[in-house]
Amino acid sequence: MKRRKILVAFGTRPEAIKMAPVVHRLREREDRFEPVVCVTAQHRELLDQVLELFEIVPDHDLDIMTERQTLTQVTARALEGLTPVIEEERPDAVLVQGDTTTTFVAALAAFYQRVPVGHVEAGLRSDDRYQPFPEEIDRRLSSVLAEWHFAPTARAEARLLAEDVPPSRVFVTGNTVIDALQEAVEKEYGFPPGPIADALGSGRRIVLMTAHRRENWGEPMRDVFGAVRRLVGRFDDIHVLFSVHPNPAVREDAESILGETERVDLLEPIDYLPFVKLMDSATVLLTDSGGLQEEGPALGKPVLVMRNVTERPEAVESGTARLVGTHAERIVDEVSLLLSSEKEYARMAKAANPFGDGHAAERIADILERDLPADS
Repeated sequence: MKRRKILVAFGTRPEAIKMAPVVHRLREREDRFEPVVCVTAQHRELLDQVLELFEIVPDHDLDIMTERQTLTQVTARALEGLTPVIEEERPDAVLVQGDTTTTFVAALAAFYQRVPVGHVEAGLRSDDRYQPFPEEIDRRLSSVLAEWHFAPTARAEARLLAEDVPPSRVFVTGNTVIDALQEAVEKEYGFPPGPIADALGSGRRIVLMTAHRRENWGEPMRDVFGAVRRLVGRFDDIHVLFSVHPNPAVREDAESILGETERVDLLEPIDYLPFVKLMDSATVLLTDSGGLQEEGPALGKPVLVMRNVTERPEAVESGTARLVGTHAERIVDEVSLLLSSEKEYARMAKAANPFGDGHAAERIADILERDLPADS
């Protein structure tokens, strides 16, 4: 029996987290599938720790990351690297995830070789091509190229159908991030001595923060950091833990504005397992990330999203996430409300998860098995 070869391509930590369950489910069906993993390493150090946690050793590692890389450089190097991999492996399908440059480029490289593409987490839209940038366009272009559209929610399905994607090619699977989160949260972990353990042991309420969006670089990001300084000045019982993205555009402003601020710890990027444990221990999540909008609701944590638009409105509609933008005054007001009002906090701190039940990767494998039966 000839197994179907599936090339799974990704390049960043969020993609790795969300693709790991898919790789595992394909591996479990070893009589049907031969999964081949190719990483561009668009984000090198953030990617590697997820691969280690989920015990995934790439078959191809393009290692394209360079210091202060531009979007043009990432795009060109990823396309040049992925093309010979697809030519060599001759897969029956290529799977991509989400909205990164790697996602779009891998879909394009597959199309050039006439290999069908499956898009995991398809159909998310913000309706603003520059927010998030360049992710909104990466996702839309990937949709144009995809053969299978694995939508995480009914809303995502509806958006794809409105864009004239054939109904027979759209599948509501849930989001694979919930698969990964459920696996991680069950693992044992103890924080070693250091600032995180000290903060958790202090009895203070934890505000866990991430901030990295390209459209927020510069003045918007500096406003965010100024808001954090005001918050720790207003509430003496909070401790801010900020997992700082390695990009210099973020790190330099963070160190300049928050580096000496009491009860604010600027942390190196946190590995996925301890980050899940930290989310579970936090009082409030303050972020411009996409993934935290999905993970926070699953853990019953209020998520304040420092963006003007979101491609994940389900979290806002469920009441567990709220768009607060990047203006310091609004951020201070919204965080203060949650920290001061038990009633308002209780309204948001509810485990209402619109993104799936932890079986998304299994459904994706089922669909591929049906559409790509093994040759006898």
